[in-house]
Amino acid sequence: MQVLDRHRGGASQVLDCLVRFPANASFFWSIVRLHTLLSREVPARWSVVPLCFPHSSGLKMERLVTVLLLSVLLLSSAGESARVSYIRLPNSPADGLCAHLIQPYGYPCSEHTAQTNDGYLLGLQRVASNSRYLRGQYGPPVLLLHGLMMAGDAWFLNSPNQSLGFILADHGFDVWAGNVRGTHWSRRHVHLTEKDKDFWDWSWQELALYDLEGMARYIYNITNSKIFIVGHSQGTIMSLAAFTQPHIVSMVEAAALLSPISYLDHISSSFVLRLVKMHIDEVLCVMGIHELNFKSDCSTHMMDILCSEYVNCNELLTPVTGKNCCFNNSRINFYLEYEPQPTSSKNLNHLFQMIREGTFRKYDYGIFKNLIRYGRFWPPAFDVSSIPNSLPLWMAYGGNDSLADVTDVQRTLKELKRQPEVLFLEEYGHIDFLLSVRSKEDLYDDMIRFLKSFRKFGSY
Repeated sequence: MQVLDRHRGGASQVLDCLVRFPANASFFWSIVRLHTLLSREVPARWSVVPLCFPHSSGLKMERLVTVLLLSVLLLSSAGESARVSYIRLPNSPADGLCAHLIQPYGYPCSEHTAQTNDGYLLGLQRVASNSRYLRGQYGPPVLLLHGLMMAGDAWFLNSPNQSLGFILADHGFDVWAGNVRGTHWSRRHVHLTEKDKDFWDWSWQELALYDLEGMARYIYNITNSKIFIVGHSQGTIMSLAAFTQPHIVSMVEAAALLSPISYLDHISSSFVLRLVKMHIDEVLCVMGIHELNFKSDCSTHMMDILCSEYVNCNELLTPVTGKNCCFNNSRINFYLEYEPQPTSSKNLNHLFQMIREGTFRKYDYGIFKNLIRYGRFWPPAFDVSSIPNSLPLWMAYGGNDSLADVTDVQRTLKELKRQPEVLFLEEYGHIDFLLSVRSKEDLYDDMIRFLKSFRKFGSY
């Protein structure tokens, strides 16, 4: 069954789906033959992809979006060696995030590199206020930790009066945008290259214990000051895991967590739950796919085709994150210049372990490898009740968030020794906490009040 035959400038892409249509099935496992003729050097590839639906004029947008995202997820692996990106990899400061996104608004910005204990070289951007009264002065340091498939640029994607990175700088904070390993601004290692399998052998466990620690220590040594941490989504997983480690907590003044996640028992994202049920994370591992890159040639071209003719791509986030009340759809093309960012298949696998097992613990390698690595059959938990009373926390979560579900957030709140300050926003979905056009009034002002309560700003 031929589902797509499209020609562009003499080049064509044909997807042949050989499908069995079982009764009452909502979507089907298909054997997909992908011919990519845009480059004669790229061979035909065979993959197992859930791709085809029976033709129906009443096909729901949610199902079509699921097909699109799932196809792109698997096709992202097919083009690992032929990546494209809208922005150049940073080989010099002129190619860095500062020059691309921050300095054009008049904010002083400098590029930094922090080395982790396992050899990754992480990009950091240090941002100060563009006010003539504060220019050249740095207040208390704040480390910003982005979410899954995002990078430090995520904190600067809206206008300066709507983006948290700019807003914090305008309030006198010494802003440091972190970029975890594998993202566009952190693709270097002292021994490995991004083409090495071992470069991608990590999950959020390493992001918490190595990346967060490495960035925090670098900032602590530069500023000689305890730091504030602000995290969103994956950045909160990293934070809550890291805060169980006394040597990391000793460098932290306080933390603000947006869409906090430590448990995923009640996740309601239809797209993610389908992937979990299909064990797509394990399929990727069996296929030897280590990097997930949504900006490979294959996935980028498929997005171009389907978004232009079949799907309103402004709705792509809804099945994944929940309905976002205040997301600025008019800037979607600009957001896509920077996001989504790469991550590792192992990271996806670890997140799906959390969903299947209802736990917040280290990566599960299986009984025998666990014995070697951990000295026990089951991986040890990150016990949030061990986060010390001395660490002040502020948390904000939303009623429409399909990833950081209200029930799971409340479970985390009950387990913490010290009750955080909490802000609940009924309308907010997962991405609203980062990209809402109302976020300053709805939550950033209150978060900044919390952070400022720990430092005197009179000298800044």
